[in-house]
Amino acid sequence: MSIKIAAESFRVPSLEVVVREYDKQRDKTAVEELEMRCEVGQSGKLSLLTDLMGDPICRVRNVPLHIMMVAVYGEDREIVGVIRGSIKTVTSGKKASNGVPVYEKLAYILGLRVSPTHRRLGIATKLVQHLEEWCNQNGADYSYMATDTANEACIKLFTKKCNYLKFRTPTILVHPVHAHYKPLASGTVVVRVSPRLAESIYCRVFANSEFFPKDIDQILYNKLNLGTFMAMPKKSFPKWDPMSGTLPSSFAILSVWNTKEVFKLQVKGVSRLTRACCAGSRGLDNLMPWLNIPSIPNFFRPFGVYLLFGLFMEGKGASLLMKSLCAFAHNMARDDNGCGAVVAEVGHRDPVREAVPHWRKFSWAEDLWCMKKLTSVKQDDEGCGPSDWIKSQSCSSVIFVDPRDF
Repeated sequence: MSIKIAAESFRVPSLEVVVREYDKQRDKTAVEELEMRCEVGQSGKLSLLTDLMGDPICRVRNVPLHIMMVAVYGEDREIVGVIRGSIKTVTSGKKASNGVPVYEKLAYILGLRVSPTHRRLGIATKLVQHLEEWCNQNGADYSYMATDTANEACIKLFTKKCNYLKFRTPTILVHPVHAHYKPLASGTVVVRVSPRLAESIYCRVFANSEFFPKDIDQILYNKLNLGTFMAMPKKSFPKWDPMSGTLPSSFAILSVWNTKEVFKLQVKGVSRLTRACCAGSRGLDNLMPWLNIPSIPNFFRPFGVYLLFGLFMEGKGASLLMKSLCAFAHNMARDDNGCGAVVAEVGHRDPVREAVPHWRKFSWAEDLWCMKKLTSVKQDDEGCGPSDWIKSQSCSSVIFVDPRDF
């Protein structure tokens, strides 16, 4: 979907900057060059680079309502900044008086970049402001962004200059893909669930969560979704009728999103000794897979990631079932050449967090989400008082992480 906006300009010392919508024909090459300049880490410092594989708008393309904006300046119209955004309708973790989940129209801001030679000139602030105007024009009630808790410059920009509030701190759990297969727990069966059944289950179990998208069907039928899988005790499988509408007494469920078809990552700034040790672990794991050596993939060349989303478990032994599902997803990634890690992002207090295998060294204990209310405070479901998602207490510890936002 293409959303047209009017170009607007503002002045910074000795130059004029114009903010307008991204145009693929004239902007693609310049944006790629800008992204490359912004991605280059300091010499000798560990850094994670992102390769958008020739599609600057790929990070928002799978949300129907999306946009990318650029900041240009000078007679040569040099692109000095970019920003991306999308809008969708999601649950707020609250219920109306009739028990129906309360939905909000939410904008997501991501991919903000400013040329290293044009920083501290207010360009990033203006890009955010112009994107917020687009969000307002398209009916968004809130906007949010996500960043590493160590990214002080980004946090200061959004909280101090753009009036965002720190809202949630989900956890990113990362597990490297080994050369060997991971075993599943005995007495466990894993079955593939159809998109239609997965939609029914997700709408049921995530009804009270935050950020659950109203268009979940668009996600489940997307070609990047490699499938939804459910684990349950073998003894329960013959008794379970998927068409009955009932769920097994004990089960775990998740879906797998193939981000390696959207972007790839690469680790830079690692010493030769570290590279050699990682290569040695892979070599041993390939030669003797029965030893289950915890090898480290080649993160030093572009690699892809499988994102696990829609993680939910319930019943006796559900934690073990979730571990088996994660092992199943790992083995899928192991068979996919170029996939280096399996990643899940879950709420800080979500019970599933403790059941997902991960390497603490590669994971983020807290990913910071900041949110801002774009519209005036509206009445609650009975019209009796103000309703504000940011200030109200959520009734759920579960956050549904939309794979399109990752």
